[in-house]
Amino acid sequence: MREPEREKPHQCSECQKQFKYKSHLLEHIKVHTGEKPYQCLECMKSFKQKTYLLQHMRVHTGEKPYRCSKCLKKFARRSSLTNHKHVHAEKKPHQCLECDKDFSYKSLLLEHMRIHTGEKPYQCLECQKDFKQKIYLIEHMRIHTGEKPHQCSHCLKAFSHRAALKHHMRMHEEKKPHKCSKCLKEFVFKSHLKDHQKTHTGERPYQCSECPKHFAQKPTLINHMRIHTGEKPYQCSECLKEFTTKTYLMGHMVIHREEKPFKCSVCLKSFKRKSQIINHMRVHTGEKKYNCSECLKNFTKRSYLMTHMKRHAEGKSYQCSVCLKDFLYKSCLSRHMTVHKEEKNIVVWSM
Repeated sequence: MREPEREKPHQCSECQKQFKYKSHLLEHIKVHTGEKPYQCLECMKSFKQKTYLLQHMRVHTGEKPYRCSKCLKKFARRSSLTNHKHVHAEKKPHQCLECDKDFSYKSLLLEHMRIHTGEKPYQCLECQKDFKQKIYLIEHMRIHTGEKPHQCSHCLKAFSHRAALKHHMRMHEEKKPHKCSKCLKEFVFKSHLKDHQKTHTGERPYQCSECPKHFAQKPTLINHMRIHTGEKPYQCSECLKEFTTKTYLMGHMVIHREEKPFKCSVCLKSFKRKSQIINHMRVHTGEKKYNCSECLKNFTKRSYLMTHMKRHAEGKSYQCSVCLKDFLYKSCLSRHMTVHKEEKNIVVWSM
C-alpha cells in the first residue's frame, strides 16, 4: 500500500515554493537573499549550501568517491557519475530531428542542434564574440584574463586549454613515431615532420607582406613580422628588457643566473647556454659546419661566416660620418673613429 504524500507546511514568502522541512526552506531562502555563508579556506570561494562547499573541496583534495562499476573511472560528484553511465548504455534516447543523430543526454542534443540553427547564446563581455557552448566561452575568456590553469608536471609550462597540455605532454615522451625519410631525424608530431621536410625541399610558402622574404613555417613569419611592427611582447622580469620572441627571452634569462650548467667533457669549461657549449665543442672536434657559398671556405660559427660574406659584397657596409670613408666591418669603423676623436682633442689643445 502506497504511503500518503507528506505535507509541505513550510512555504517561501518570496516565490511560494513549499518544503517538507524547515531546514530546506532556510537553505532555499538564500537563493533570494544571495547569502553565501560557507567559505572555502583554500581559495576563499563562497557557497550558499554546505553540500556545495563539500563538493567544491574535492577540487583541492583530489578526492573522487564515486566510481563507475563498468570501467572503474572515478568522479568527484554523484551527478557526474550518473551522466557518465550513459556512455555504457547502448540506448541513446535523444534524436536530432534534422540529421537523425542520437545522443545519450538531452543537453548534448541541445548543443548539437546549434549546428543546424547557428545559435551562439554565449557572448564574451570583453570582445562581444559569440560561442555555441559555455565551455568554449570559458576557454576563450582566458585570452583576456591570461589564466593558464593547466600545468605540465615535467617542465611546469602552463596552458590555457587542457587539449594544449595533452599535446605538449607528448614532447616528454621518448617515443618519436614520425621519421624523416631523407635524414632519418625523428619527431613526436607529424606536423613537426612536415615542417622539417621543407628544409629538404626548400619550400617556403609563407611570405612577409612588408618585404619579399619567405619562410618555411608560419610561426617564423609571425616572429619576423615583429621586425616591421616593432612589437616586443616578451619582457624580462629581472631587468624589464623586451624581446620579439620567447626564445630570445629564454636565452637572455641565463645572464641573470650565476650557475653554468653546461660543462665541456674535454676541457671542463662551463657555459650558461647550451648553444655556447655546442659552439665551443667545435674547437675540440674541428667541425666547421658553416660554408661560404662563394669561395667554399668553412667556419665554426655562423657569425664568422656572416662577417666573411661581407668580403664578397659589392659595397662596404659601414661609413664614417665625418670623412665618409667606407669599411667592411663595424669594428674597423670603431677603431677609425678614434682618429677623429684625437684630431678633435689636438684642435682643442692648440686653442
